[in-house]
Amino acid sequence: MPRTRTQRIAFSILMAFVMVYGIELYNQALLAGGLRTELFVAPLADIVPLMAAVIALESLVGGRVAAHLVGRLLDADRCPQVLVTILRGAFTCWTMCPMMSLVATLAFKQPPAGELVATWLQTVALNFPMALLWQLFVAGPAVRAVVRAMGVAESLLRRSIKSGRATTCQS
Repeated sequence: MPRTRTQRIAFSILMAFVMVYGIELYNQALLAGGLRTELFVAPLADIVPLMAAVIALESLVGGRVAAHLVGRLLDADRCPQVLVTILRGAFTCWTMCPMMSLVATLAFKQPPAGELVATWLQTVALNFPMALLWQLFVAGPAVRAVVRAMGVAESLLRRSIKSGRATTCQS
């Protein structure tokens, strides 16, 4: 998990990008009747506003609810970290998928007022299984690996800067 503020910001941006891209690609494939090569660029058209919605909703609601639920179910100091990480991702999907499905329903599907709830529930039902699997098996591990590598690079850079200063001060 991210340890510094820079890592937390990078984690949020990368996770938002990977989740939005994956779920938008999935929805485009559903609309097209299957995945085709030309669909891989389709999610990029709406990615920035959807990423902004994800980051805002995750910061204000989804992440807080997920952290609270994990804290109530597990003692993070005594449980394996992998279990904490898996549950945090699962609970984040559990809160974020309905909220982002509502955003997508309003922004893209624009159903008549009488059909809003039904359209939203159908969107959640179609997206949640994919969002959960995408989070647990693709986005989560990939983004954590990138952020972990950034942390290693950051600490190596800090060490080299400190050693460079020490060498300069001794001259």
